[in-house]
Amino acid sequence: MKTVKDQIGREITLKSTPKRIVSLVPSQTELLYDLALENELIGITKFCIHPYHLKSVKTVIGGTKKVDYEKIKALKPDFILCNKEENAYDMLPELEKIAPTYFSDVNTIQQAVDLILRLGSLLNRRTEADNLAHKIEFKLNDFKQFIADKPTRKVAYFIWAKPWMVAGNDTFINEMLELNKFENIYANMSRYPKVEINKIRHEGDPEVLFLSSEPFPFKDEHAMEIASFTNRSITVFADGEMFSWPGSRMLLAFDYFKELHKKLESHF
Repeated sequence: MKTVKDQIGREITLKSTPKRIVSLVPSQTELLYDLALENELIGITKFCIHPYHLKSVKTVIGGTKKVDYEKIKALKPDFILCNKEENAYDMLPELEKIAPTYFSDVNTIQQAVDLILRLGSLLNRRTEADNLAHKIEFKLNDFKQFIADKPTRKVAYFIWAKPWMVAGNDTFINEMLELNKFENIYANMSRYPKVEINKIRHEGDPEVLFLSSEPFPFKDEHAMEIASFTNRSITVFADGEMFSWPGSRMLLAFDYFKELHKKLESHF
């Protein structure tokens, strides 16, 4: 019997090391796989797309905001993994009736590494978690050297269209933007505010417009519409996973960012 706190400060009691895990968070499903927990992972969401084969061998229990509680209950899990941003908090009472439910809360790289180490400890994968954390730290330090002499550029990072929504402060996306020396013109707003694109020039007139690949499928017409309200912006269809998936995806993100900067340099 062990009592631990999750990342939002809730106490959770585990009778033993979890052996039947349901993950309601795509980035954390990938993380569990990379911590050698594929066999323990029994339930995932329809948005858990990495690694690809999991959807054909694990039970899909719905989305991240709406799940099938009966399906989860039938799996008889002993641990459910959620995230404050991905999952609705009002799901918690029903989930807790089924199994101990762990809520992560990740807005910074340090919190992402903390989650990796916490899950490694909870799920008997300390060695794997330590190795992953060290690899991320190495990649991060290498990227910081790469980015040191790059110029700061004003940017806006869009996640939704009509209503237009962007990433503001207190988000993992903003942390990654800052790491890249991208000055978020909406960093004075919290979380994911709605904005009026006809005011974007007044808000900061970004040099780069990022249109995320998730959760909204942006098209060329969206890019042209937003850009029409700026003076000089370049539009980038960004890989949303690289900017918003904390966990093992960060190992790929730093190399993606290097290539992104090389492409941007050819435009300025």
